[in-house]
Amino acid sequence: MSQVQGNETVKLHYTGKLNDGQVFDSSVEREPLEVKLGEGRLIPGFEKGLVDMKVSEKKTITIPKGEAYGEVQKELFQKIPNENLPQEIKPEVGMGLVSKNPDGTERQLRVADVKDDFIIVDANHPLAGQDLTFELELLEIK
Repeated sequence: MSQVQGNETVKLHYTGKLNDGQVFDSSVEREPLEVKLGEGRLIPGFEKGLVDMKVSEKKTITIPKGEAYGEVQKELFQKIPNENLPQEIKPEVGMGLVSKNPDGTERQLRVADVKDDFIIVDANHPLAGQDLTFELELLEIK
């Protein structure tokens, strides 16, 4: 039986959990994930966890934050004066916002704090600073 070497296209089901057991993402109730390894589309620890797996194998891996979304970076927090926000927005902590960069690309932000005259937004990935656990089931190696 062949094993994942690290450069194939694989099809798998996964369930991602935080340290407290909360599920943050899962493919189990939808189509399996199909991805070509080695292209940088997966977090490094997830891809490493697939290497040497066999078809139909199930395993649980824990990915340290350094091989997931990294540490929370303080420089990715920014103060935005209320006058710079669209009038129709009533910011709340946890609310997602989108900012357009000068080159036209978009950046996902999350409201971290709301003050009287400004808000603080966080551009870190929502899972930054956390170790992640994934339950994997390899369905196919192409």
